[in-house]
Amino acid sequence: MHFPVVPLGVRLLSPKGLFWQVKERLKGEKAIYITFDDGPIPEVTPKVLEILAQFDAKATFFCVGDNVRKHPDVFKSILDQGHSVGNHTYCHLNGNKVDQALWYEDIEHCDELVKSNLFRPPHGRITWNQVIKLRKKYNIIMWSVLTGDYNHSLTKEMVAGYAIKYGKEGSIIVFHDSIKAEERMLYALPKVLEYFKSKGFVFKRIILDLM
Repeated sequence: MHFPVVPLGVRLLSPKGLFWQVKERLKGEKAIYITFDDGPIPEVTPKVLEILAQFDAKATFFCVGDNVRKHPDVFKSILDQGHSVGNHTYCHLNGNKVDQALWYEDIEHCDELVKSNLFRPPHGRITWNQVIKLRKKYNIIMWSVLTGDYNHSLTKEMVAGYAIKYGKEGSIIVFHDSIKAEERMLYALPKVLEYFKSKGFVFKRIILDLM
């Protein structure tokens, strides 16, 4: 079963230092924050950048360090086009399933390449103790809407529909620039951008001072 939004109770009980939405209002603009996890890869990320450019949209890419190492030109193109980037660990490690020292080391390894104060835990898995440790250096970015583009049990129409139904001002929406998500994401992304642009929204990258 896919849950596109996190229940309010979970958000309220989560540790301080997790960002579920962006509350800053931008001088009369209604902003939505599109994010991408698991890239960059040459098969998918350039297609995402092309779609974003068509809608004059900025986004935030939570990058896997090993992909940055393998595809530095694709990573550079993200930055060159004015998007922001965040740390998604070096090897996409689930922080609940590996040795903690190894996990923190993996994050720092990614930081050597990505150099960002934004962090998103793979699979959204993070403990209170991990938050306490990481928030000294990173803003930990979660999400308002999880599109489920990686989920083979969802149709591409459902993926687009979740973002359109639950997205609102300040929402952080998660897509994936990955092979697994490619078909559903490439269908849904322009639909979502077109819908919200028609409603007067702008698409901003996440830039936060360390809280």
